[in-house]
Formats: sequence, C-alpha cells, structure tokens
Amino acid sequence: MATGDQRFKIRKKKLGTYPYLSVVLSITLALFVIGVFGALVIYSKELERIVRENVKIQVYLNSQVSDTQRNQLEKRLAAKPYVAEGKESIVFVSKEQAAKLFIEETGENFKNFLGENPLKDAYLVRIRDGYHDSESLKKIKTEIEQIGGVFQVHYIENVIDSINQNITKIGLVLMGLVILLLLVVMLLINNTLRLALFSQRFLIRSMQLVGARSWFIQKPFLFRAALHGFMAGLLASGLLVALISFATQRVADLTLIQNTNRLILLLIFLALLGMLLAFLSTYRAVSKYLKLSLDELY
Repeated sequence: MATGDQRFKIRKKKLGTYPYLSVVLSITLALFVIGVFGALVIYSKELERIVRENVKIQVYLNSQVSDTQRNQLEKRLAAKPYVAEGKESIVFVSKEQAAKLFIEETGENFKNFLGENPLKDAYLVRIRDGYHDSESLKKIKTEIEQIGGVFQVHYIENVIDSINQNITKIGLVLMGLVILLLLVVMLLINNTLRLALFSQRFLIRSMQLVGARSWFIQKPFLFRAALHGFMAGLLASGLLVALISFATQRVADLTLIQNTNRLILLLIFLALLGMLLAFLSTYRAVSKYLKLSLDELY
C-alpha cells in the first residue's frame, strides 16, 4: 500500500504531465475542418472555371459566304482580344451538322415538310473570363455583327447574367466563411494549448527561479509545439486525402473538377498552418506564465 508521500508524488506527476495526445488530436480536428472547407473552395473554383469556359457566343454566317471568306472571318475572330486561346476556342458548325444535331435531339426531321435546311453555318466562339459581363458582351455582339459575312450574333443573355450573379454571391459567402472558420480554428488551437500548458506553469516558474532566461525556457516548449502542430497537419492531410478518395469513388464526376496541384498546396498549407498556430499560441501562453507572480499562478 502506498504511503502518503508516494501518493503525493504520483499526483504531482499527473498534474505536471503534458497532454500530448489530446493536444495533437485537437489540432488535427481543427485543421481537418479547415482542410475540408479548403477542398470545397478548390472544387467550387474549378467548377466556376468550367462554367466560364463554356460561355460561348454563336456567330451565324450569311448563306453566300465562300470558304475563303469564312477562313478570313475565322482569322479575324481569332485575333480579337476577347476571344479565348486554344484549339476549341473557335469551333465551326456547318448547317448540315446543326440539322443533324437538331433531328437527333428532337426526333423531328424538319426537312420533310420544309423541303430545305433553313439553318446557317455558324461559329461557336469562347469568350475570355474578363469579358463575361453584360456590357462587354453587348459590345462584342455589335462589333462582330459589323464584320462582313456575319449574319447575326447570338448568346443567352439571361443565363450569362445569372451565372455572373451566382458566382459573385458564392464567392462572397465562401470568403466570409473562410475568414470566420480561420478565426474559430485559431481560438480553438490557442485555448487548447493554453490549457495544456496550464499544468506546466510551475515547471516554468521553477526554471525561472534557477536563473534560466526567458528564451531558454520558451525554446523547448516552442519546439514541441511546432512538432505537434506539424504532426497534426500531417494527420489532418491524411484524413483529407482519405475523404477525397472516398468521395471520388462514390461520385466519379468529382474528378472532372479536381485540381491536384491546388489540393497538394492545401495539404502543405495545413502542415505549415498547424506549425505556425501551435508555435504562436505556445509563445503567447509561455510568455504569459513567465510574467505572472507566484500568487497569480495559483
């Protein structure tokens, strides 16, 4: 049976024990939440990019346009600053192709009762991101319609306006949530480490009493905090990778809006963020305990 002195030593040891596991797990969960939300932001940005890449205008040509005139028209369109770059930025659709697509989609052959194909040859032109607002598209429409050989320029104005409005709203909401979530995570990690160091406040005072300088006292605590923050970042990154893999297996279309490079940067960011927040929180907590008097420590 343990004596009174032995029981006192056991309790004292428990009181000064640093809760490594709970600290690492708490930081891991906080960083994992940040990671999940960061992944959602990345996926939403990729979805926005795909939607904007599919904003196209239809340039209908006159029936009398020759192949030479059509090639010259295509070159003039490609030279415009508002036309996106790439092989598929300008796609030619002949009236025969348009008629075939219409018949396949509707199941009605209008040639049977019209006797001819009333459709026109057209170009599908992809517009750069910076020209998706209503005013720019109207100017583009007017400018292209003045080019020789162009019959009409058409785009779905209401849909483009709706896309711009919704993307703006989603961007503002995501930005606000990111800022709020970062503040919450910072407070959570800060409080976790302050509570963890509370049990070691007398150890800090003991080191002061034997003449140790402030930086000498802070150094092991800061190193340990940075290490734990890095470990928590790695664990949070692993959990995030597992979650993304699971989601991709369940929803295969997620691969279409997945940006691997940005996700890798997010994983690196989680590890660095864990180290930084743990370091700063520990520095503040240890500095506070260094300044407290013995009565205040109790």
